[in-house]
Amino acid sequence: MEKFNVPTREQVSENNQAIFDNLNKALGFVPNLYATIAYSDTALETYLNLQNAKTSFSKKEKEVINLVVSQENECRYCQSAHTVIGKMNGFTDEQIIEIRKGAASFDAKLDALAKTALAITQNRGNLDEATLSNFFAAGYNKQSLVDLVLAIADKVVMNYIHNITQIPIDFPVAPELETTSV
Repeated sequence: MEKFNVPTREQVSENNQAIFDNLNKALGFVPNLYATIAYSDTALETYLNLQNAKTSFSKKEKEVINLVVSQENECRYCQSAHTVIGKMNGFTDEQIIEIRKGAASFDAKLDALAKTALAITQNRGNLDEATLSNFFAAGYNKQSLVDLVLAIADKVVMNYIHNITQIPIDFPVAPELETTSV
């Protein structure tokens, strides 16, 4: 398989160089996965516009979605990045592990969000009536459902790019989840 290297600022388009400069100012570095997207002259800007688009979800809710989807799609990079961001948004290590497993027993609304995000991701957008009813009963609405699908799509993009490229993880690596065999 072709090896992917993380492109440097000098190796990307002028437009992407400006984005790298902005990321450096905002974050102090350019995350490897963002840099990898810069293989395309247009994809990084397009992706960042999607990622930063207005949504009905809070930052905590977005992290629930990011953690659930990244776990389901087996993306170690995004699991790691969103573990850091999840902590920045007030989640404990234990809560992050539970969220990655598709639940949030510590908060009924976040639990409904985690379960719905997991079901949508696992079933490619097909959702059973019970999960949808629970989502709405928790206080979400049709706008939330549409925003959830967009948030899942956002994370799928990053998960797939990392799963294909396997570029180095430049965040503290998230712990592996224990799996139980039946």
